[in-house]
Amino acid sequence: MSFLNLVKTRQSVRKFSSKPVEKEKILLCVEAVRLAPSACNSQPWKIIVVDNPELKDKLAKETYGLIARFNKFVIQAPVIIVFVIEKPKLVTQIGEVLKNKEYPLIDIGIAAEHFCLQAAEIGLGTCMLGWYNEKPIKKLLEIPEKRTIGLLVALGYEPENYKKRQKIRKNTEQILSFNKYL
Repeated sequence: MSFLNLVKTRQSVRKFSSKPVEKEKILLCVEAVRLAPSACNSQPWKIIVVDNPELKDKLAKETYGLIARFNKFVIQAPVIIVFVIEKPKLVTQIGEVLKNKEYPLIDIGIAAEHFCLQAAEIGLGTCMLGWYNEKPIKKLLEIPEKRTIGLLVALGYEPENYKKRQKIRKNTEQILSFNKYL
């Protein structure tokens, strides 16, 4: 599959089959993360694969609440990937202060996209999640207090006959200019 076709294929999946995800496929996606670029090669991430059904369900319940129910589908996913932000190299930390940029957040986004694209290429569905209750998840997974969860990724197989949504994106003229901001 060409890269552009892979990008067109990958979408946020919000319905999963109960089919377990093979460990080899998870490790292939993790390898894609391991090879992802990061500021000063800091690789400021730790990946926690949550595939124990009981623990995974507890974690999934921390992605929605009584009012915000939009992540309720996560309970169906057989695996949840947790991206924990680790302390970057000193030179990256200095750059963060000097340039007022949070490089580890950028790096986590790149790493998570590598994970999701690799998953799509091998027939798995993903959905990145930025809405979750961090404190209870950190307690469930024994994540140190000084660490931050960057994002979660629901992972699994789409159910048979899962209807792909048409991607609705701005047209090129709305997002592109050459040589100056227009």
